[in-house]
Amino acid sequence: MTFLVVGLGNPGPAYAGNRHNVGHMVVDELARRARVAFSRVRLLPCEAASTRITAAGIGGVGADAEKVVLLKSRTFMNESGRAVGKAAKYFQVEPARVVVVHDELDLDFGRLRMKLGGGNNGHNGLKSVQAALGTPDFLRVRFGVGRPPGRQDPRDFVLANFSTAERKTLDVEVARAADAVEALILDGLATAQNQYNS
Repeated sequence: MTFLVVGLGNPGPAYAGNRHNVGHMVVDELARRARVAFSRVRLLPCEAASTRITAAGIGGVGADAEKVVLLKSRTFMNESGRAVGKAAKYFQVEPARVVVVHDELDLDFGRLRMKLGGGNNGHNGLKSVQAALGTPDFLRVRFGVGRPPGRQDPRDFVLANFSTAERKTLDVEVARAADAVEALILDGLATAQNQYNS
C-alpha cells in the first residue's frame, strides 16, 4: 500500500519562499532526507519522487518498508486537486492514505495540527483537493503561518515570503513538520497527534 504525501503550493521560483508554499518546503525536506529527486510524471500536472519508509525513517529499506510518493503540483494552488486527484488514481492511493501538507492561517507560526477530514476553512487548495478526491476524508498536516497583521488581506499575506524573524527558525519548523509526516505514516494519526499537535 502506498502513501501519497502532497505539499501544497504554487509552482515556480517567484513563489518558492511564500507562506503559501510551506507544503512544498516540507516535501522538499522529506525528499532531501530520502535522497530522491522530483521529476515530472508523464501526462500528469505534477512532480513526484518515490521512496520508502521504515522505522528507521524515510528512505529506509527492509521487509516492513511502506511505499511513499512525494508530490508537488505544477498547477496553481486553486487547482491543486487536478494534480492530486489524477496522481491518486495513477499511484492507486485511497483518499485515507493521502497526506496533504498546507499552510494554516488559524495557527501561530510553526504550530502543527494533524487531522483526518474536516472542512477547508476557506483554503482554496484544500477545497480543490476535496472536490477532486470526492471526499474530505484525507489526512492533513496543517502548518501555522499566523494571521496577517492589521488589515492586510489574507491573500496578500500568504503570497508574501516569511518574515525575517520567521526565517530564523523556518528550517527547524519545516524539519519538525517533516518529522510529523513520518510519524503520521509510521505510527498512525492518534500517536502523531499526541506527539506533534500544538
